[in-house]
Amino acid sequence: MTQPWWKGGIIYQIYPRSFLDTNGDGIGDLRGVTEKLPYVASLGVDAIWLSPFFTSPMKDFGYDVSDYRGVDPMFGDMADYQTLVREAHRLGLKVIVDQVLSHTSDVHPWFEESRQSRDNPKADWFVWADPKPDGTPPNNWLSIFGGSAWTWDSRRAQYYLHNFLASQPDLNFHNPEVRRAQLDNMRFWLDMGTDGFRLDTVNFYYHSQGLEDNPPVPADQPRTFVASGVNPYTYQRHVYDLSQPENLDFLADLRRLMDHYPDTTLVGEIGDDKPLERMAEYTRGNGRLHMAYSFDLLSDRHGPDWVGDVVRRFQHGLGEGWPCWALSNHDVARVVTRWGEGVDDPAAYARVLMALLLSLRGSVSMYQGEELGLPEARVPFEALQDPYGIEFWPEFKGRDGCRTPMPWTPEPGAGFTTGDPWLPIDPAHRELSVQGQEQDPDSTLNRVRKLIQWRQQQPALVEGDLELLEDTGDALCWIRRTDEQRLLVAVNLTGSEIRTPLPLAVGRVVSDPGFEGRIEGGDLVLPPYQALFAEL
Repeated sequence: MTQPWWKGGIIYQIYPRSFLDTNGDGIGDLRGVTEKLPYVASLGVDAIWLSPFFTSPMKDFGYDVSDYRGVDPMFGDMADYQTLVREAHRLGLKVIVDQVLSHTSDVHPWFEESRQSRDNPKADWFVWADPKPDGTPPNNWLSIFGGSAWTWDSRRAQYYLHNFLASQPDLNFHNPEVRRAQLDNMRFWLDMGTDGFRLDTVNFYYHSQGLEDNPPVPADQPRTFVASGVNPYTYQRHVYDLSQPENLDFLADLRRLMDHYPDTTLVGEIGDDKPLERMAEYTRGNGRLHMAYSFDLLSDRHGPDWVGDVVRRFQHGLGEGWPCWALSNHDVARVVTRWGEGVDDPAAYARVLMALLLSLRGSVSMYQGEELGLPEARVPFEALQDPYGIEFWPEFKGRDGCRTPMPWTPEPGAGFTTGDPWLPIDPAHRELSVQGQEQDPDSTLNRVRKLIQWRQQQPALVEGDLELLEDTGDALCWIRRTDEQRLLVAVNLTGSEIRTPLPLAVGRVVSDPGFEGRIEGGDLVLPPYQALFAEL
């Protein structure tokens, strides 16, 4: 296997606020991440991705940055980050940092200066527009977090654009000074030994300068996956407020920067009406992103037909581009709950989902606690912290349920904190704690650890091509192949046994991953929530 580490690599996402608290304030910190890095390394993954820990007023929990080069005191300081990087590298882990380039906090010095007047040095660093003659916003663009994407500022007597909270003003990437400033901020972290960046909302950097109204989604057409269906944001086709052609030039600038730092990577988050088309565009060739992910497998849609359709579309539409697959992250309900309604064996379901994730062509991003089979935590309304959930409650409960603290032990504080946790810890999570599962050789944690470590030794699964096999009923079947290895992968996401004619001749069924799929006569047999890996 001669690919760069990120291509086919496994990235473990850490939400620092909820990983481990070392000072008893109820909020996780960088020292907590460092303390638990040996655990992460024991899983067999290649890298960690840290959600934002930059200086921030925390209106959106770090995705509203007020200093791109500062560590927020709640997480520690720069020395803590440097220690984390050194320890990660000692353990063979790369470090990927979240970068929120499209917008800042409204208390960032850039915005505080920009809003003072129409002619100050930072006046054109953000997206400002005059009202319509009747005083209403310049167009119909909507914020993902609810309401208009425009907020009035009395100092300039203009509206400013924000795709998210009103406290997250959008930077104006049409201004070359803005682009240079953000590239310099990324260079700062690369010089600190950072191995790559996860780019938040990578297709949101540019807007159409014509400020045209977005058209409505036709009544007979599907709406975007970017937001919940109860959100009016999904009623528009996002033609003018994101995914503008100028974005490609900035991605080229980003890639040129990264190429000065060998062995680094860029992975972009794409929320778009046409995610596959955008991913292909953004990862094509060697001059843009290394890889990208979309919301296809992070949506509520699921089941063998849906997953098969996603794989089929990626095979035919992505071309030479490279995906980074995820089933869970800090923005969506945990997959065991999101896809698992009515599942009678959640532990087996969690394991087969990992078999699915780890056998797709591409890189992998797994979210903290996914290896434990954690369900979505129950967070009552009065304990909610997420402004998104508060806005759209009760039909959409926000993102707090996937952000609750990591359960390290079965005790009331879950080994996460000696204080009061910033979000309540679900008792069901404590029952699935790391400590409890470490002691059980047949636990989800140990089964997933074994699966990861086996997968990392299979060239076909890390870097091979994928051929989707059709007409296999509810069994998801594909072939992964390199010159040196060919594997049949078969996955049963249903609660019923699947028996289907074997689609091709196979050799040995591989028992190492710990699944119970088998071959009987000429049939492929998959018990509920089981998989099969077989040599060809």
